[in-house]
Amino acid sequence: MKAREFDERFDAGEDVSSDVDWTRARRTNTETRRVNVDFPAWVITSLDRQARELGVTRQSLIKLWIAERLQ
Repeated sequence: MKAREFDERFDAGEDVSSDVDWTRARRTNTETRRVNVDFPAWVITSLDRQARELGVTRQSLIKLWIAERLQ
């Protein structure tokens, strides 16, 4: 089946799950790439305080905040 037909059936609300090879399914744009960012000491201190209050790591907090801002 062509992608256009698949999309039309999906958009029409049809169950297309039997037409998908779930063993080969994957999410796109999920590969990670390392980035280095320099912050002033006061920013790191504030990030650490916030992360501790939320019970997450500094890295998780930064990733969450950036993702929220980009949406």
